[in-house]
Formats: sequence, structure tokens, C-alpha cells
Amino acid sequence: MSMPDEDDWLIEDEEPGTTLLGPSSLPWVILIVDDEPDVHSVTRLAMQGVSYKRRNLQFISAYSGAEGFEVLSSRDDVALVLLDVVMETDDAGLRLVRRIREELQNALVRIVLRTGQPGQAPEQQVITDYDINDYKAKTELTSQKLFTTVIASLRAYESLLSIERSRQGLGKILDASANLYQKHSLREFASGVLRQISGILGFGADGVLCVSVPPPIPGKHQPLSVVAATEAFETLLDTPDPHIREDAEALIQTALQQQAHQFAEDWVALYIATENQREYVICFAPPWPLAMLEQQLLRVFCDRISAAFDNLYLYEQLKRAQTATVVALADLAEFRDTDTGEHVLRVQGMTDAIVAELQALGYYSEQLTLAFVEQVGMASILHDVGKVGTPDHILFKPGKHDEQERGVMQQHASTGGSILGKASDMVDGVSYLSLACEIAGNHHEHWDGSGYPQHLQGEAIPLSARIAAVSDVFDALMHKRPYKEPWTLEAAVQYIQARAGSQFDPKVVEAFLQVIHDRFPDLDLSVNC
Repeated sequence: MSMPDEDDWLIEDEEPGTTLLGPSSLPWVILIVDDEPDVHSVTRLAMQGVSYKRRNLQFISAYSGAEGFEVLSSRDDVALVLLDVVMETDDAGLRLVRRIREELQNALVRIVLRTGQPGQAPEQQVITDYDINDYKAKTELTSQKLFTTVIASLRAYESLLSIERSRQGLGKILDASANLYQKHSLREFASGVLRQISGILGFGADGVLCVSVPPPIPGKHQPLSVVAATEAFETLLDTPDPHIREDAEALIQTALQQQAHQFAEDWVALYIATENQREYVICFAPPWPLAMLEQQLLRVFCDRISAAFDNLYLYEQLKRAQTATVVALADLAEFRDTDTGEHVLRVQGMTDAIVAELQALGYYSEQLTLAFVEQVGMASILHDVGKVGTPDHILFKPGKHDEQERGVMQQHASTGGSILGKASDMVDGVSYLSLACEIAGNHHEHWDGSGYPQHLQGEAIPLSARIAAVSDVFDALMHKRPYKEPWTLEAAVQYIQARAGSQFDPKVVEAFLQVIHDRFPDLDLSVNC
């Protein structure tokens, strides 16, 4: 520090036990507003080499009240304004004070009035009537007094900024707790956690990493698994044995061993334990050492999201159980067909892909709710559950069905709809069972009304069934059946394409064709047979 020792108490308030590496790249911004260029030069010279809490001072200049207002309107990182009173008018500085507080609603920036004409604006009146933090005659601002004034103002600004960040951070914690519960994918959830941490602290960290440790297995080493990452760490995603920076991994291991947050010189490691015996550590390098208040905010946030990690795990386990149950039901319905399990999973995959493309195209946005999008693929697995009641000699007949056999075969749609309808009545709202009921009962309806069992037409057919119909027919054409050999990709696509507007919803077919184009870009889709 370049100033005399008598005022060192002004800056000796670092967090105990914290060792800093040097001045941060983010300086304290100080705006000099004065119409005398020499004042700008003298101020810079007097404060040369000064830093506060390892952050340098950056001076920017304005030479009138109007110019000062433009600067403060365009940036929100000014900590202190050293403001002259008399500039373009006798009260230009006082006018600027009011504009800062009232027009810009900036209550954080500290304002120190400096005047060469004390009688022009009496000190007591100015202090009483204007929201300023100090009032000095230029003649009394020696280098030492200027140093004292600047450091005291920066400390006051820092305290107010911490309070404001605390208020905003707590609000973001509450918002995050609600928003994160809506994310059902572990990676999506963890990525949301990383973004919220950057938001709470008010900076974008250069890379944030979330790793998990599965429940311990006796005698077996359990490596860290990267579940989410940003910026510099993104290359570690989907890596079986990720090579994390040595200093970062050391802090992560310390957090795991001590089961506690770690705040070190270069890195922060936040420890999150869950009831399902999984442990998570969020690691990042902040652009400046975190103050105690910021550390406390992170502790509160981690406490709030620990339960969310547990709930997410339980949700995903439930979802897996539901999927397994649905696949088992589909297999039970057609256990005699060795391809059934693969067929229904392929239908599920294509259904999900078509739904995603419909969203991208902007079609049926009101119907493509979050519940619909998340569950319609799983629901499509049960599209043929009604075949459980179809006799073998009809179900596996190698040739065409006669009229009576066709009637029996077609009963599987209404049978499936009835079975799933009873189940869906036990669940409130939209569920995979209610969507499965729609699909099973209506996936043989045609857009032009020529289908079965109710001869529904157009959008009277549930959207879920219109999507599953395309997925089901396409997969059936592409694979061997007792009554047919597999078709070529070109022939199957052309069949679907040719029946847009008659058998199939044209918008669903458009989305299907885009899926095919994305998967097979060399396939010619221009022919419409």
C-alpha cells in the first residue's frame, strides 16, 4: 500500500484465514466529475498504486454534470463519484446528485462532493438536503485525506452492495428452489443449479463443475462422475474417467472426505449430501475471493437443493419403474411375438422425435404441454395392448384377413382403450395412462374419417393417437411380420408421405419427414407417391 501507515486500519479487514493471490481483474470503478482537467490528473496521481481488498482502482472521467449522468446511465459498476459542485452551472453537481438518486434510482453508488467554493453551497444545508456521503473543500483534500475518503466510501459501497446481493440472492434461492423442482433430468437439474449459483453470486464463473459419487460398494473404487458442466469443464461430460484439474480434484476430494464445503484460494467446492447415499460436489473458480456473506448464501442454497436432489432421484426411479411396467404390459399383450419389445421401444423413440419436431415447427403448441411431451412416448408403448384378446390364428395369419377376421382384429383398438380407460380414471389430470388410452383406442383412426373404431376425422382424433399412428405404421413397414417382409426405407417413407391428408395428419407427417431427413440426410424425400 502506497499510503502512510496511520490509516492502515481502513483496509485491514480481510476475512480471517483468507490468503489472496493478488489484485483481482475486477477493479473498483471511481468516476471523477469535474470541469477542471487538472483535478482529474491530481486525483489519479494521488491515488496511484492504491488498492482495496486486493482490487485496484479504475478512474473514469466526466467534465460536466450532463456527461457524468450519461456515464452513470450506461454502467452499473461505479462504486464512487467524486463530484464537483460548480461546473456548467452553479449547482450542476447538486442537480446530478438528485438525478442519480431519483431518475436512475441508484442508491448504492457513494457520492463525495468536492468544491472549490464552499460558500456557494453551505455544507450543513447540502448534507441535510442531498443524499451524499461526504462534502469536502478541495483545499482540504490532501493526498492522505483523499485516500481516507476513498477507502471509507468503498467500504460503505461494499457493505451496501453485499446487502443488496444478499436480498437478490435470497430471492433467487427461493425462485431456484421452485424452478429446479420442475427439472426431471439429472443433467438438466444440475445444469440449472450451476446457472443459479452464478446468478446468486452475480458473476459468470469461468467453468462450473458438478460431480457425483454413487453409493459406496465394498472393495470397489467408485470414480467421480461428471453430471453437469459449463465453459472450461464441458469436455468432461460423458467421459468414463474424467481428468479433472489436479488442484480442483484435490479440493473436491477434501470436500468429500470432510463432508463439508471448501472455500480455498482459487477454488470453491460445495458439498451436497442426499438421503439416497449419493454425494454431489459443485466446484468452480470465482473471479474474486468470496466474502463471508456470499459463502453463507451458498450454504443456504445447498441446504435447499439437497432435498431437491433426493426428490429428483426418487422421481427418476419412479419413472424407470413406470417404463418397465409399461414395457412388461406391452410384452404381455403380445408375448407370442418375439419382436414386440423392440417394436414398442422403436415406436416410443419415433413418437418422441416427432413431438420434438412438432415443437420446433410451432405446431399444436397449446396441446404440446409439458406433461404431454414428457409422457406421450411412454404412453405409445401400450398402443396395441388390446391385442391381448385377439386369437392367435387371426393375429398371426400370414395372408389377408377375411371380413369376419378383420372385424375381430379391429376389436383390439376398443379393447385397449377400454382397459386403459379404467386405469387412467384412477389418476387425476393428464398421465401416461390417459394418453395411452387415447392412443390405444384411436391409433387406427384416419385423418379422412375412414379408420376405426369410431370413424373419427381430422383433429377430432386425439393428437397423441395421430402421432403414434405414424410411428406405428412406419415401424411395422420397416420390419418383418408374419404376413409381410420388411420394406426398404425409401418405400416406407413414401408410403407415409403419400397418405398425408388421408390416413395421417399432414402436420405430423411433415414433422416425421423432418425427423427422417435429420437421420438420413442423403435420402431423397422429393418424390410423393
